Amino acid sequence: MHASDDVTRMRLVGGNLGLDFINTRTGPPQGDPVDDLLDGYAGLVAWAAYAGVVSKNAAARLRRLAHEDPPAADAAFARSRGIRDDLDEVFRALVEGREADDLVLRRLREDESEALRSARLRPGAVFAWTWDEDRSLAGPLWPVVHEAIRLLLTGPLDRIKQCGGCRYLFLDESRNHARRWCSMEDCGTDEKIRRYVTTRRAARELRTLG
Repeated sequence: MHASDDVTRMRLVGGNLGLDFINTRTGPPQGDPVDDLLDGYAGLVAWAAYAGVVSKNAAARLRRLAHEDPPAADAAFARSRGIRDDLDEVFRALVEGREADDLVLRRLREDESEALRSARLRPGAVFAWTWDEDRSLAGPLWPVVHEAIRLLLTGPLDRIKQCGGCRYLFLDESRNHARRWCSMEDCGTDEKIRRYVTTRRAARELRTLG
């Protein structure tokens, strides 16, 4: 999944923008990631449009800006990977029952401060932060950071889980809080197939012994 055009192959199953951003890096439940959706600034923009962080028009504008100023685009892309690493550390620490690195938490506090400096309040039934007037190449990162911090502040943190079949993180919003898979169509189906194959093999072995 290295080409930007492949972004729609990713399932948005995190239940939070921050978790979906972490999930742009894929792999088995344990060990290092084996694939990365963010292969450059174009990949970041493609993901942001797919996830609804920016509009199609905004994505086109960001691509034009990146073409006009490649060093700035490279810097924004490097920033995106740093933020993703920090979010991954904090949320995976929660899942594993350990404390997140304090330096990481301080960096995320600064990222959230920058996100809010770039935002404006939008009136409605309730007021909300919006970044639709942000014109910076780093703009797509701020809604991601803000939603991740909101989840850390308001929870429910005990419902953040890792998929049993891959490294994806998700917010378990099921009624009985028993969700185990990022998606039944992917890892859940794979597990059902494994159980079926194991059951059939055991049945054949019993018939052979009998």
